[in-house]
Amino acid sequence: MLNKPSEEFVKNGAQNVTEKDVEIVINKSEEIQRKFSAKGPLARFVEDGKLLIAIVKDYWAGAYRQVPYGMIASSVFTLIYVFNPFDLVPDMLPLIGQLDDVAVMGACLILVEFDLHKYKDWKLGQV
Repeated sequence: MLNKPSEEFVKNGAQNVTEKDVEIVINKSEEIQRKFSAKGPLARFVEDGKLLIAIVKDYWAGAYRQVPYGMIASSVFTLIYVFNPFDLVPDMLPLIGQLDDVAVMGACLILVEFDLHKYKDWKLGQV
């Protein structure tokens, strides 16, 4: 049985994030967002998924830079992981295939929680 993906898994994955990965998240943001809005285990992360996509977009556009790049890299790694149907446990396996996505998302949120709350406050102030 595979170990549950942890914060260390996300940190290690974030170290390999490239500009191309950031562009993938930006270009595929609508498709990634649909993964969160679908019924199933990821549904509880709808708001967090939208925030991760938004912070990556705002960071890339230069609108919001008050965040360490490691937070962006962790977010990008997680969003690509969730988007990829062929990750540690393929998404084609009903329910089980999404549980690793939930674990990675949860680990990412633990890592980026503080910066994500600061970003959310900033974003609400922009309206």
